[in-house]
Amino acid sequence: MKTRVVEPELLDHLPHDDPAARRSRLDLRRINFLMGNEGRVLRALRRVPDATASMICELGAGDGSLITGIHRRFPNSRVTACDLAPRPAWLDSAIDWRSGDVFQHAPPPGGVLVANLFLHHFEGEDLRRLGKLCEGFDVLIFNEPARSRLAAFLGTLLHPFVNRVTRHDMQVSIRAGFRRGEMAALMGLEPARWRIEESSTWLGARSITAWRISACGCR
Repeated sequence: MKTRVVEPELLDHLPHDDPAARRSRLDLRRINFLMGNEGRVLRALRRVPDATASMICELGAGDGSLITGIHRRFPNSRVTACDLAPRPAWLDSAIDWRSGDVFQHAPPPGGVLVANLFLHHFEGEDLRRLGKLCEGFDVLIFNEPARSRLAAFLGTLLHPFVNRVTRHDMQVSIRAGFRRGEMAALMGLEPARWRIEESSTWLGARSITAWRISACGCR
């Protein structure tokens, strides 16, 4: 799996209220729990209190479960969620939900930009454009699939417990995932402008936390 391969995912092309789509979003919540993604985001947010006090924005908020968890832990922070999907009916009214293409409706600049299992949908110039959006934020927290044979094998172990959409999209996501150093490089996050910490887990997650140097005074 040396080369990234970005292919269409079934969930992205199903109507939001399609039963298969609803079941796949439930599968994704479970997979996120198993990968520890929400906990990793919340721990990273606790490390940057000044930035969280300004604003927290999530790209690709999906069903709203992660931004809801963020809002519960940081009730005094302004939170914004961006997604193509319409606002979930059950979402807390304090959460600012913005429906639409992120390139046509850029998120408001603020403290922290969060993306969870979102960036792997993009390649080439689109990833660079997302990197330019990052310039409006002081801290970046990204969780994406790790591209590895181990992650692909672990994904197959979940096949009996997820629907056909998730089985397909899981392997597509892993092939479009990232290896060490790729995420920041493909987005154009230059070391001279960002201090970047990167980590991965054997459960198939690759994460970066980045501080804009001019904002944090890092060297």
